[in-house]
Amino acid sequence: MEKRAESLHNITTAEGILLRMNRSIQVEGAFGVLKEDHSFRRFVMRGKKNVKTEFLLLGFGFNINKLHNKIQQDRCGCSLHEIKVA
Repeated sequence: MEKRAESLHNITTAEGILLRMNRSIQVEGAFGVLKEDHSFRRFVMRGKKNVKTEFLLLGFGFNINKLHNKIQQDRCGCSLHEIKVA
């Protein structure tokens, strides 16, 4: 019960809420970009090892492209979206 209480406290703090919100935005966005912008529909290779390699290469390419865009737009310091209040 001690770990559960600690976990609940961590996710209900202001920082925890911000991190949870950003995690959902970032993960969904990455898969959406790969599917729509990069036209990724299926793996070309077969077998777990080959699919893992292809997925890693796809991820590396995505991350390098994202870093390049951040450097070009001079946004290297900010990585979290702010919580907006209506």
